[in-house]
Amino acid sequence: MAIIELQGLAKSYRVYQKQEGLLASFRGLLRRQYQEIHAVRCVDLTVQQGEFVAFLGPNGAGKTTTLKLLSGVISPSGGGARVMGHVPWRRENSYRRRFALVMGQKNQLWWDLPAQESFRLHQQIYRIAPESFQRTLDELTDLLNVGSLVRQPVRELSLGERMKMELIAAMLHSPDVLFLDEPTIGLDVVAQHKIQQFLKFYQQQRKITILLTSHYMKDVAALCQRVVIIAEGHIQYDGSLVGIIDRFSGEKVVTLQFAEDQAIDSLDQYGTVLDAQPPKVRLRIGRSEVPKVLAAILNRFTIDDIAVEDPPLEDVIAKAFLQVDDPAGLESHPDRLA
Repeated sequence: MAIIELQGLAKSYRVYQKQEGLLASFRGLLRRQYQEIHAVRCVDLTVQQGEFVAFLGPNGAGKTTTLKLLSGVISPSGGGARVMGHVPWRRENSYRRRFALVMGQKNQLWWDLPAQESFRLHQQIYRIAPESFQRTLDELTDLLNVGSLVRQPVRELSLGERMKMELIAAMLHSPDVLFLDEPTIGLDVVAQHKIQQFLKFYQQQRKITILLTSHYMKDVAALCQRVVIIAEGHIQYDGSLVGIIDRFSGEKVVTLQFAEDQAIDSLDQYGTVLDAQPPKVRLRIGRSEVPKVLAAILNRFTIDDIAVEDPPLEDVIAKAFLQVDDPAGLESHPDRLA
């Protein structure tokens, strides 16, 4: 069942263009110049119930604007959207009680008060029954291992601890849809991993629908089976993680462990040398060339071990972004975009 449906969704802004200099500033008082910014252009997207979807794109692509539209924070310039049958920008209370928005760069908790005070406020806002509230709070604090921290002022918590509290606040009313905008931004590796584990477990247990934006590709690899790439306001790719590697990367990374006391030279004739620390060497080889190249290497050298892998997801996504930003490159490879 479709939970999120976008049809031609668009959002534009008129931005005042201030000129340099005192004289230009005076002129601007009488005749202002504006520029039309198209943050989102005619987006069509359907998300099914229980999906965990990564919504990716370069800075300024329209990701956060789309999440704000879906959460009703702003209204569109054109097109339509329905989330669980509701039009988000009508801001109906029945809709507000069924979704949550977490933004990694915005705080919803009172800075100088303990997190539990903000949780109590959320209980009143969402009219959560006391028994249900306490049961959910206990479950979430236990899963995130922050039961001993809810009485500390938020300003005294680390960044990772604050983000855990933000997630608890967002999930106290048991939303059916969760919008996550850079939830692990600025966190260390340990904190990122714990947030990932929590989100994966909670989503699998509750079968909620989650739309995630992140520039941290390990979030995507750990949590999402489906990836949507948006650039310049348009959706450029919608498919699986495996599909994105196949579509935007025609290469493999081959790691070779050579036998000891063996001369290793002229490897650049087989592919691009990424790293050479004999007896181990890493090569980038065209996907279709791998069998032929490996046969040639094995015929010439004694190899103790071979590993053939896809390129790191970060590299593939970066390449996808670059192709989107490079129209000339796309024209020469039109099959690479959806």
